[in-house]
Amino acid sequence: MYYSTNYESPLGEMLIVSDGETICGVWFYGQKHFKSTVVGKTIQDDDLTIFKKAKQWFEDYFNGKNPQINFQLKPEGSKFRQKVWKILSEIPYGETLTYGEIASQISPNMSAQAVGGAVGRNPISILIPCHRVLGSDRKLTGYAAGLDKKIELLKIENITAYR
Repeated sequence: MYYSTNYESPLGEMLIVSDGETICGVWFYGQKHFKSTVVGKTIQDDDLTIFKKAKQWFEDYFNGKNPQINFQLKPEGSKFRQKVWKILSEIPYGETLTYGEIASQISPNMSAQAVGGAVGRNPISILIPCHRVLGSDRKLTGYAAGLDKKIELLKIENITAYR
């Protein structure tokens, strides 16, 4: 069973989904792969403790702070995607990696395109910071919620080293 709540961020309305104990999904309304990892209905419940913690985290984040996550995340995906999302979770606030750098952490033969596919399917936006991933030569590349949102998220973290 899944529960959901909405969060009105400065960049647009977001849906937060939980299994009651962990955060399973965070999406901007209208983004690619919206609710792709949530099977079945969700029950609206704005009073779950984990939602209160997540919303406070987002409040702090959007106010330019570097909040620590004090709740569990549980993204659903293949072993490969889990591996990529773990690396994303380790990118420090205000820093970036390229798809190629992530690929080389997984395997010397891993393709940046395969990593890009996993990054694009990240079901927990911002908390698992896929917006901190850039293309080769630090070029600004796709974001499931749109490049405009990616640019704004990078600005919040004072990241300007992209083209």
